Amino acid sequence: MLSRIADVLVPAFGRLSVTTDPDATLAPGSIIAANHTSLADPAIVLAALRRLGAEPVVMAAAGLWRVPLLGRALADGGHIPVFRGDQRAAAALDTAAEALEQGRMVLIYAEGGLPRRKDAAEAAPGTFRSGLARLAERTGAPVVPVGQAGARRITSGSVAKQLAGLATAPLRRPDLHVHVGAPLQLTGDHQLRTTWARTAVTSAWRTAAAQLGEPAALAV
Repeated sequence: MLSRIADVLVPAFGRLSVTTDPDATLAPGSIIAANHTSLADPAIVLAALRRLGAEPVVMAAAGLWRVPLLGRALADGGHIPVFRGDQRAAAALDTAAEALEQGRMVLIYAEGGLPRRKDAAEAAPGTFRSGLARLAERTGAPVVPVGQAGARRITSGSVAKQLAGLATAPLRRPDLHVHVGAPLQLTGDHQLRTTWARTAVTSAWRTAAAQLGEPAALAV
């Protein structure tokens, strides 16, 4: 249901385009790793993936389950709350592993949070936490790197700016782009797996951001 809602709402807030690597596949039981830049990007990524026939469950901050309507949609869809800095944090990986074993795809944001930058510009993904590597090692699931760009054009900066951006986006309809890379079978220790995954997500992000002419992606 959440993917369907995103697919309906996102076109009202921006012009979404999607590209894939030639050998990109979204097989059942895959981990989807995406960069996280804005409160808007989960909806954008879900809408893009639905266009490709994929409707993953999402690992997201547990506080979202307290938001009226959204919390109900998250619970009904079997999405996975992550309690950061809590004894229940490890339970999220257990739930994700079960979902993968059942053939569900799991969308994870390995950066673990949003950047603290106030501007609307794009930047490469930040440091990845170890959860992605541990989940891949535990399950043997392939990791599909996804890069998105443009979400910060909808919401970024202070609370006031985010609200203003959200309110004006239907008029501005900024360009948004999502790129799906080829799946990886991560090997090595946690640090190597994490580095490999971040490199792949960064490459996917760079492709997406270059589609929008973002300076950060075109500089290298």
